[in-house]
Amino acid sequence: MALSVFMVAEKPSLASSIAQILSEGRVASRRAALDVHEFEGRFRGQRARFKMTSVIGHVYSIDFTAAFNSWDKVDPAQLYDAPTVKLESNPKAHVCEHLQRESRGCDVLVLWLDCDREGENICFEVMDNVLPSMRRGAPGQQTVFRARFSAITAPEIRAAMANLVAPNEAEAKAVDARQELDLRVGVSFTRFQTRFFQGRYGNLDASVISYGPCQTPTLNFCVERHQIIVAFQPEPFWVVRPRASKAGVALELEWERGRVFDQDVGAMYAALVRESKRLRVVEVGEKEDRRQRPPGLNTVELLKYSSASLGLGPAVAMQIAERLYTAGYLSYPRTESSAYPPNFDITGNIAILRGHPVFGGYASALLQQGVKHPQGGTDVGDHPPITPVRSATENDLGGGDAWRVYDYVVRHFLGSVSPDAVYKKTKAVFEAGGETFTATGCQALRPGFTAIMPWRAAATDTLPPLSPGEQLPLSEVELYQGRTSPPDYLTESDLIGLMEKHGIGTDASIPVHINNICERNYVSIQSGRRVVPTELGITLIRGYQLIDPELCKPQVRAHVEAQLDLIARGKADKEAVVAHTVEQFRAKFLFFVAKVARMDSLFEANFSPLASSGKPLSKCGKCRRYMKYISARPQRLYCNTCEEVLALPQGGSIKLYKSLVCPLDGYELLLFSLSGGSDGKTYPLCPFCFSNPPFEGAMKVGVEGAVGSKAGMPCSTCPHPTCPHSLAAAGVFPCPNPGCAGGTVVLDPVSAPCWRLDCNRCNFLLYLPPNLHSAKVQTKETCEDCGGRLLDLDWRKGQTPPSLAADAEEGSRLEGVCVVCDEEVAKLCEVKHGHAFAARRMGPRGRGRGRGRGRRGRGRGRGRDKNYDPRMSFSDF
Repeated sequence: MALSVFMVAEKPSLASSIAQILSEGRVASRRAALDVHEFEGRFRGQRARFKMTSVIGHVYSIDFTAAFNSWDKVDPAQLYDAPTVKLESNPKAHVCEHLQRESRGCDVLVLWLDCDREGENICFEVMDNVLPSMRRGAPGQQTVFRARFSAITAPEIRAAMANLVAPNEAEAKAVDARQELDLRVGVSFTRFQTRFFQGRYGNLDASVISYGPCQTPTLNFCVERHQIIVAFQPEPFWVVRPRASKAGVALELEWERGRVFDQDVGAMYAALVRESKRLRVVEVGEKEDRRQRPPGLNTVELLKYSSASLGLGPAVAMQIAERLYTAGYLSYPRTESSAYPPNFDITGNIAILRGHPVFGGYASALLQQGVKHPQGGTDVGDHPPITPVRSATENDLGGGDAWRVYDYVVRHFLGSVSPDAVYKKTKAVFEAGGETFTATGCQALRPGFTAIMPWRAAATDTLPPLSPGEQLPLSEVELYQGRTSPPDYLTESDLIGLMEKHGIGTDASIPVHINNICERNYVSIQSGRRVVPTELGITLIRGYQLIDPELCKPQVRAHVEAQLDLIARGKADKEAVVAHTVEQFRAKFLFFVAKVARMDSLFEANFSPLASSGKPLSKCGKCRRYMKYISARPQRLYCNTCEEVLALPQGGSIKLYKSLVCPLDGYELLLFSLSGGSDGKTYPLCPFCFSNPPFEGAMKVGVEGAVGSKAGMPCSTCPHPTCPHSLAAAGVFPCPNPGCAGGTVVLDPVSAPCWRLDCNRCNFLLYLPPNLHSAKVQTKETCEDCGGRLLDLDWRKGQTPPSLAADAEEGSRLEGVCVVCDEEVAKLCEVKHGHAFAARRMGPRGRGRGRGRGRRGRGRGRGRDKNYDPRMSFSDF
């Protein structure tokens, strides 16, 4: 009987590539929630049936239990003790269900996750789903294996299969610890700061005032540089610059004193030099200088070069490198190592490039002269340096940024295994008026690695022939006046270097932290990829510096990272580290809350209070006075009388909705239009119900960063039984999109003249027939076939479609239409973002039934309204 071997990769593309390599192309693939590849082979000497699939990154994400997810009801201080739960990261992808189903009855599990700590953590997430459904092996028999690899190449994958190891639980626990700490610390500070400051100031231009144990020290580097620049006081200085030449070559002379800060002293030295009239050569020396080749390329160096020379942000550069890795062009791009391990096949990697139209000649020359294993660099034991593993031309990669990143990786690899560059440096010392000056020259003797990395070459500048004792006439002596200048703002490359130096983040997370401070509006990326802090970013860091400087200093996070490293190496207990660190940050949080007035005084000096922000929009249901609409991020309503802030959905525009009033609380309704061109959905909402949903279990629309909540309840999800704007009045049928759980398609009340139905959860939409004057939902009539609500459609005069004219009352009105089952009406509708619906609505029930069984109120679907639930599931869908 063949052994059943279940294998899991981190991404679908990797699963496909690995299966192709191990099966030598003899693989059968089928579609499932995630693609499955099956083939026959041998596993450790036994005949085996292999089944390969994948996950999509992390299977789970950590969060607090539902009782602690309300920003209104939960004190952020409680989050340091709140229970946590692991939830499926991609519930719509059904990854857990897929793993459990496909692994049922397997004998062996082989894990092909990325070989870093995050990948190790995902290994155990996969095991949680697979082990219960596996067959039980003999006692003591190993049934779970870990493949370790650094590139998607046939030799690397086969070697990994031949040298399987056990998963590393210690590394997985280190990731669990980091996730829990970041959740508790980050969310507690973020909730408190967001509610406190967004409830007081109107022009913060930030959807959330976040804190992060890595993000905030990253911002601190940028603000500290800004503070140095602002505090800098320029000072004038003077430099003596004599000018002389020989054989038509002007000498670039450097004054030994550098510069002086007293004009009279500078003038005195200039006069002495000017009086001498000649420049005497005191000494001429030559020496051979070597410029060492670079070590192997690690992630940080790739990100720094991409930002400084390619103009690519760290997050973009990392995405490109990962795509090149999954496509099999580069080795694993997340590595801290810059030293090649002793068993690394340098010659084989160079040979890959011999036929390349750009690098082939250089690679062949290296192989002919012989390559010694390069020394230097740092080996931290994770992955080898980043190298090309497959030859690719610019056309192969489609040009653009992908080619530029690949080109750099190839050049750096070839440079790192090339000889050093050798230069001849000449230094001449001159004297005039008792002052000493120098001139230097540089000439390349052997270019070495700079032939393939020309940007690393030293500038060539030769001196004319000079002899000691020789005198050159001075053509001019200038007393140059300058002013000292502050350092420039940090570039992304500088920032990455500081993060690496101080242990902030990992090679994989550094781009995320930089991207976060950009998205939070704490910094902006300006010309030259300079990272310039905004007023909000500056104010936050200054506030931390006033209250507790350790909150923004890198030393605290570096200490935490060191503790996590001990967990990963099995030298510290995860629970003990987490408990100790949580207590430290709990104390810091409570102290911060007690002293937040210090930070508030800074906000008060830099931002406008809510009372003086915004413009009147709608009436408050409590005091009946107008509330102000704050359009700056996050958009919200503020009642100056009640001193209450109400959250609004983000990413669209808000306006008053016909002065209609919510029957529950008396607040005037608003109309939210989601940005998205002509297809952007529109729905009414009560601002108070949105912030404070009155019904338990009501479906909420996500508005990350809104004050006081993560999501709110618009009218399109409100289950009020009689309100004319609620789901009960506007719901038509359950959303047919397979990935939409619990959504209902509702009538957009203001979509005229292009009337449409929108899902209140996903982006499904259905345009009703054109030229309609009005469309209404029949609240008491449902379709006999599908159970969906019936519509009354009224066309403009003279524009009723000919296929429907015979059934239209008064020539333009159709009553009791089911847009799902009525073939003639369905033909005139247009579906967007819902391909499944387009295919299913023409199934057996809708075919050959003429005008549809719900048309014109024929009564065949009546009497069902008492049991109708617009969120029910239909067998048709």
